[in-house]
Amino acid sequence: MNVVLIEDAAGLAALCERIGRVERVALDTEFHNERSYAARLMVVQLVVGDEVAIVDPLRVRDLHPLADALATKTVVGHALQSDLKIFVDRFDRLPVAAFDTQLAAAFCGYGMSISLADLVADIVGIRLRKSQTVSDWSIRPLSPQQIDYLVDDVRHLFPLQDELTARLERSGRLSWFEDDARHLVDLARYRPDAERLYLRVPGAMRMNRRELGILREVAQLRDTLARERDVPLKYIIPDDVMAGIVSLRPTDREDLAQLRRLDAGARKAYGDRIVAAVAAGVAVPDADLPKKPARPAGADREAIVSCLAVLAGGIAAEHELPAGLLVTRAALERVARELPTSSEDVARALGASAWRASLVAEPLFELLTGTVALTVADAQRGTPRVARVRTGGPPPE
Repeated sequence: MNVVLIEDAAGLAALCERIGRVERVALDTEFHNERSYAARLMVVQLVVGDEVAIVDPLRVRDLHPLADALATKTVVGHALQSDLKIFVDRFDRLPVAAFDTQLAAAFCGYGMSISLADLVADIVGIRLRKSQTVSDWSIRPLSPQQIDYLVDDVRHLFPLQDELTARLERSGRLSWFEDDARHLVDLARYRPDAERLYLRVPGAMRMNRRELGILREVAQLRDTLARERDVPLKYIIPDDVMAGIVSLRPTDREDLAQLRRLDAGARKAYGDRIVAAVAAGVAVPDADLPKKPARPAGADREAIVSCLAVLAGGIAAEHELPAGLLVTRAALERVARELPTSSEDVARALGASAWRASLVAEPLFELLTGTVALTVADAQRGTPRVARVRTGGPPPE
C-alpha cells in the first residue's frame, strides 16, 4: 500500500476528496488522555482505497473537515469505541455506520476482547510487530518504526471485515452483529448523562437524598468546568473534596478555605460557582431530590443473580458466544431485583435486543419460576456443560 503523511490543510482537503469517492474507510487513532477532559488526538490513521493516510493533528489543527468527510461513510476499525468517542468529544460527529472487527470476532467465537494482532495472525496469517504500543505519539518527527506500527494498525482491517462478514453470514449471525454495531454510531452512547454524574463520585452510596441533591449540582458544575478548560475532572475538584463540599455546605467562598485540597487558585477562579451550586442543591424541593442508589443485593438475591449468570453462561456456551456479549451482570441484577412475572417482562428488564431475548428470556423466566433446575451434564464423558432439567413445577413455599 502507498503511505502518505498528511501535515497541512491542503493535504487534508485532498484526502477528504478521496474519502468522498469510497464507501468504507479503515480507521485507527493514537491519543493521549492523561491531562485533558477529552482525549487529545496525536495521530489518525486511515485506509482510503489502496492508500494508507497518516494524519498529523499536531500539524493540521482543524480536523473538522475529516470528521465531516467520514460522517457519510462506514468506518472499519478494531475496538472502535474509544476512537469514536474522540470524534464525539472533539467534533460532535460520528460516521453513519461502523464495523468493529473486535465485536464481529466476538460473534464468531473469538471471545470479547481479542487483540488486533491475534486476530490478524489467525485470519490473515501475518504476525504484527507491536513494538510501539507505549510509544510517545506527541514527539515529532515520527520515526520509521512508528510509521510501520501505524500502518500495521489499519492495513489489514478490510480483509478482516470481509472474512468476518462471510463467517457471520454463514452462521446466521450477521443481523445480530449489525444490531449491536448500530449502537456504535449513536451519539448518546458517548455523552455523559448530566443527571447521573454524581453517581460516579466515591461516597455517593452513603449520602442521604439532600446530600445527593447537593452532590448532583456540584458534579454537574465540575464537569462543565473541566470541559471548558479541557482538563481532567480531578484537576478541577478531586473526588475526596467533592464529598467534603457536600458535608461543609459552604455559603461563601471563604468557607472553602477549610478544604485543604482545594487550593487558593481554584477558590478564586470558581469558588463562587461552587457556592452557587451548593445553594442550588440545598434549594431543590424534597420531591425532586435524587433517589438513593440501589444498594448491593442481599445474600439470597446475590445467589439468584449467580444462578441466572450460570444459566446465561451455559446458553452462551451453547451458541459459542462470550457470556458478556449475551447478557451483562448488571442486567441480571435488574432481573433479580424486579422478579418479572413473564418472559416478556424478563426481556424488558434485561433491556435485551430481539435476538438476545429469543435466546435467554424464556429460560431465565423458567429458572425464576422453578420450572427448570440447573445441573452439570456429561461430566463423566469429559465434556461437562450446564444443562436445564424440568422440575414439573415451582418449588414448595
